[in-house]
Amino acid sequence: MDQVQIAVIGAGVVGLAVARELAHRGREVVIVEAAGAIGTGISARNSEVIHAGLYYPAGSLKARLCVRGKALLYDYCAARHVTHRRCGKLVVATREADLPRLAALAAQGAANGVDDLALLDRTQLLAREPALRAVGGLWSPSSGIVDSHGLMTALLADAEAAGAVLALASPVHGGERDGDGWRLRAGDGFELGARWVVNCAGLFAGQVAQALGAEAPALRFARGHYFSLSGRAPFSHLIYPLPVDGGLGVHLTLDLGGQARFGPDVQWLPDADPAALAYAVDPVLAPAFEAEVRHYWPDLPADALQPAYAGIRPKLGGPGEPAADFRVDMSPGLVNLLGIESPGLTASLALAEWVAQRMEV
Repeated sequence: MDQVQIAVIGAGVVGLAVARELAHRGREVVIVEAAGAIGTGISARNSEVIHAGLYYPAGSLKARLCVRGKALLYDYCAARHVTHRRCGKLVVATREADLPRLAALAAQGAANGVDDLALLDRTQLLAREPALRAVGGLWSPSSGIVDSHGLMTALLADAEAAGAVLALASPVHGGERDGDGWRLRAGDGFELGARWVVNCAGLFAGQVAQALGAEAPALRFARGHYFSLSGRAPFSHLIYPLPVDGGLGVHLTLDLGGQARFGPDVQWLPDADPAALAYAVDPVLAPAFEAEVRHYWPDLPADALQPAYAGIRPKLGGPGEPAADFRVDMSPGLVNLLGIESPGLTASLALAEWVAQRMEV
């Protein structure tokens, strides 16, 4: 049985960031990934947005790690030539009754240390985005977009340059304590001994934690669908409505080529088994998406939305419940990262830093 200092389970953006951070600290790291390639789960199916840190309770892990992670991520992308753009975001209120919610969001962002926000009236909004219909907005200049696959490729290259090893097609089926470390059982009868195990398995994190004998909360899954726009959108910034139950609303994001996409919606799934999840986007959802988008872009052309892709978010709360914080459970030799949804991409480098600082290797 091979022995290493640290086994990181999961090669999504968070797992790769954790592996890179630990390898750069001189630790011997193996990344154990169930799929045949890196970043095929949550990290491949999201909006690719760099969040500013507006939405989360002050002092929460999400708030602190998003703000810290945003700064680290912009610096990292610049240094490693990962394609990104600080395009800015407008959160808009389409009804007068929603203006207090917009002001509360601005106050929440300020409490989290986001110091570049500005409330805009209708005239100021239209000066920035003439095609918008809204009565007020919140301008977040430090929001942006990033090539998530380029980011993961750079993180893996850095981790491997520091000595980390990637093992693909190696699902972890279980494990137990072995002396002062762990004995992991992976695919094809492969066993790996590790002093520390860091569970960054995303949708599978709850299952992996339980397979390692840890008490883990039941995760809820919410699927979000995305539609792409045929033709060009008349916007140069990200456009977000006010948040909804379970998500941030059907928003407009721009990819790095300037193409617009809309999503995600929130569809709570009754089955929390990742093996049973599906990612197809039913075209029948298009009219509901059009109705949501026309709240802030009334001139959206008819039949201009095409099914794009779907993603699934692991949540620690269910419908009607307050959004839960990231959960990081630490026990001897084991770290379980649970409910790592948005802003996990933005927070990935800060989350890796935070975990590494608390591991006594």
